[in-house]
Amino acid sequence: MHALIENNEVKQIITSPKSLVIGDVRYPAKIFSLWSQSELNAIGIYEVITDSSNKKDGAYYINTNEEYNYADNQVTKSWGTATPKKLEDEDAVDEDGKNILDEDGNQVVNYGLKTEKKKIIKDQASGLLAPTDWYVIKATEVADYSVPANITAFRADVRAKSNEMETQIDACTTVEQLETLYTRDENGTRPLAEFPKEVV
Repeated sequence: MHALIENNEVKQIITSPKSLVIGDVRYPAKIFSLWSQSELNAIGIYEVITDSSNKKDGAYYINTNEEYNYADNQVTKSWGTATPKKLEDEDAVDEDGKNILDEDGNQVVNYGLKTEKKKIIKDQASGLLAPTDWYVIKATEVADYSVPANITAFRADVRAKSNEMETQIDACTTVEQLETLYTRDENGTRPLAEFPKEVV
């Protein structure tokens, strides 16, 4: 990525090589591959350096729009301070602060990260349990049939892990704590509990 600088300001961001008119001269796209950086700089084209120090995971934070700044013969792409997303559920309100109701007169709720994450866990648990549901159904319909012990143990473990993860999420008081639960270390492990492997 490059930027065209005119009068010490970022005039244009160039995301891929293309033909450019600078002043009264048209330059072909191949200058980006054939010219040295100093030659490009001489006509006002600078490589963009990305500073991601303020950019955070969009699953947990609202990032600002990127900004391009030119200083000391260098163009930097950066972000402002990210805002943590809401952790807890909140009643939806309009611009006047009045509650927003649905068509049935019920309060509309803006779900926070905790609710969103717990819903994902519930869906994952349901997906893990579904392939073995037939064992339980058969046991209720066939008098002399029992669910195999390994299936019963697996289903109980899935539910226990699901509850454990939800408890860990509920215990978080900051977005940083929630994000940390999902952050894996160099060994691929994370603080948040893991579901058991599916039974074959």
